[in-house]
Amino acid sequence: MNQALFDREPVLAVCGWSGSGKTTVLERVIPIFVDRGLRVAVVKHDGHGINIDKEGKDSARFFAAGADIHLRGPSEQVWRSHNRIEDTLERSISRLLCTHDLILIEGHKDTPLPKIWCHSEGGEAVPEGVSGVITTLPWDGDRVPALLSIAEGRLNAACADRVLFGGVLIGGDSRRMGSPKQNLSVGGRSLLSTVTSIFRSKVERVVVLGRGHTPEDAGRLPQISDAPGTGQGPLAGLLTAFRWAPRVCWVVGACDMPGITAEALVWLIDQRRPGCWAVIPRDSEGQIHPTLALYEPQAASLIDTLVDQGHKAPRGLVRWSEIHTPTIPDSLAHAWLNVNSPEDLAAFCKRPN
Repeated sequence: MNQALFDREPVLAVCGWSGSGKTTVLERVIPIFVDRGLRVAVVKHDGHGINIDKEGKDSARFFAAGADIHLRGPSEQVWRSHNRIEDTLERSISRLLCTHDLILIEGHKDTPLPKIWCHSEGGEAVPEGVSGVITTLPWDGDRVPALLSIAEGRLNAACADRVLFGGVLIGGDSRRMGSPKQNLSVGGRSLLSTVTSIFRSKVERVVVLGRGHTPEDAGRLPQISDAPGTGQGPLAGLLTAFRWAPRVCWVVGACDMPGITAEALVWLIDQRRPGCWAVIPRDSEGQIHPTLALYEPQAASLIDTLVDQGHKAPRGLVRWSEIHTPTIPDSLAHAWLNVNSPEDLAAFCKRPN
């Protein structure tokens, strides 16, 4: 495993000899994070073999026959699969990061991961060759505060360090406007140029999401059209963005929002925190605005679910508790205005600066 692969991710291994209290401290810490609304996954190393099924049960017989098993119950589900060459620990952790906020690993002391070492009652030293140890937890005393502090630090750092990309949506029908909105001019500049110039000041990279001609004054920008199987409308643009760059945070805006300001993007980005998978603001009347919003990598799994259900708009995301919908400050509300018709555009151009 690449030593640096998960250095900037919320991944933490809790290691120690058998009987050192690894399971006990994890069992006490996990409910604290769950109560905060975070999704937590645990990867456990078991060198003695796995025993999770009863011999003679249908599922055990299917597994013995060579099939992988997915068990679904009213309140839980279990995947049981045979080990294959491609089933590496890196791949397992990467998959879990797509749908969880924090990955805790019990064991794997010889794997290059960030670690906490739990001392046994004898207080032995960390074995030679065990790398990545952030701190050690003594046998005596309350270990929970130390583990909480380090895990919280990794959560906060992963959120703060995540790369920000900007995605500008184009390619709508523009039926009311009569022509592609990205090409329309406001103050001598195309709408696309106006929006992308603001985005460039706050994100590492700006990408045009959708089909259509891009005006020359917007500069040379990467442009990705909706990928097959991503649905239609804004959801297709979002899902395509995550397939193009899955581990970044996407700040998304529409090309028909000429009032976007750097201050509005700063406010939006400042709403980020661990456990928040998207920031979809709502206005003073309670209407949500998903086309000037922010989407963390975990939101991709929820977007995929909406696409499978036939949705086109991201509004359906708000049913998940991980989606935050803060109220837009009155002083920034103009940034969320859309121009959908020539009348809207004329009214915007008449607004005082």
